[in-house]
Amino acid sequence: MIAPLIFFTGGGSSGHVTPNIALIEEFKTQNYRMAYVGSSTGIEASLIQPLAIDYYLISTGKLRRQWDWRNLLMPCQVLRGIWQSVWLCQRHKPQVIFSKGGFVALPLVIGAWLKRIPVLTHESDLSPGLANRLMYPFVKKIALSFPQSERYFNDKTKLCYTGSPIRASLFTGNAMSAKQSCGFLNNKPVLLVYGGGLGSVKINQAVWAALPTLLLTFNIIHACGKGKTDAAFVQAGYYQADYLNEGLADAMALADVVVSRAGANSIIELLALAKPHVLIPLAKGVSRGDQVENAAFYQALGLSHVLAESALTATHLREAIEQVWCARVSYTQKMHAYPLPDAKALLIQLIKAEVHG
Repeated sequence: MIAPLIFFTGGGSSGHVTPNIALIEEFKTQNYRMAYVGSSTGIEASLIQPLAIDYYLISTGKLRRQWDWRNLLMPCQVLRGIWQSVWLCQRHKPQVIFSKGGFVALPLVIGAWLKRIPVLTHESDLSPGLANRLMYPFVKKIALSFPQSERYFNDKTKLCYTGSPIRASLFTGNAMSAKQSCGFLNNKPVLLVYGGGLGSVKINQAVWAALPTLLLTFNIIHACGKGKTDAAFVQAGYYQADYLNEGLADAMALADVVVSRAGANSIIELLALAKPHVLIPLAKGVSRGDQVENAAFYQALGLSHVLAESALTATHLREAIEQVWCARVSYTQKMHAYPLPDAKALLIQLIKAEVHG
C-alpha cells in the first residue's frame, strides 16, 4: 500500500518555514510521504534541504509594501504558480496540503482548491497576514496561535486554536558543543543575538557599537544575516555567523539571554526554552506591524522585555539587556509557568484526520 502524501508549503521568511519543519520531523518517524512546495529564491529552500524530502518549485509573488514596479508582475507570477500547482497536484495526488502562509503558499493553496484537495493553514501572528486573508476562502481549516485571532475571521467553523509548533531539535541542543564552536574560553554568561532569518542591519549596528561594554559581562553569539557579517568586529568572546540553522539548538542551549525579532514563532520558541529575552519588533511601516502586536501581547503578560526599533541605540540595547539579565530569575519562572498547548500534536491530529478521512 502506498503511503499517504502530504504537501507542505510556506515561505518568504523563516517564520513561515520553521513550524513546517517541526511537523515534518514528526511525520518522518511515521509512514508518510512528504514534499515541500516553494520558491527558488526564498529562505525556505535552504531550510528544507537538510530534511531530505522532495522540493518542488513554483512561481510565487511577493508584495512589497513600498512602491516597487515589481508589484505589477505579481498577478502574473501568482497565476503561473497556480497552474504549476494544479499540475503538481494532478501528477502527485497529495491527500492534504498544509500551508504555513506567506505569498509563497498562495498559488498552491488555490491550485489545491481547484483540484478539490483539502487545505489546512496556520496563522502564527495575533492578526492574520494578507496572504492568509486571501487564502481564507480556499482552506478547510485555519489553525491559530492566539485564540484572540478569532475576531478577524467570519466563519468560526473553520477555526481551531492550536498554538504554534516547535521543532523537537531545539530541545536537544548541546551547550558545550556551542561553546567549543564559538571558541569561548571563559565561563561568562552568553548573549545570543539574532535578527530573524534575513538578519537586521539596525540590530547589527547597535550590537557592534555596544560590544566594548557588552563584552565586559557576556560572551556573544551574533547571527548577523546572510552577507551581513563584518570581520572587523571579530574578537575574543564574540562569535558571528550569517545564520544559525543546524547550530541554533546548541546556541540556544548555551544562551543565558537572547535578543530577537518578535516573530510569533521565535517568541514561542523562547518561551518553550524559558530563555530571558529582549524583543526588537520589526517596525510598522516596513512591515504590517504584526511583530509590534506580538511583542506587546507577551510584554503585557510579563514574559518579554520589548525595545522599540525606533529607540534602538547601543545605549538602549545595553540597558535593555542589563535589565533582563538582572531580572532573569523572575522571567524564567514566569515562562515556566506559562501554559503552551502541544501545538505539534494538535496539528498532526488535524492533518491525519484529513488524510484518513
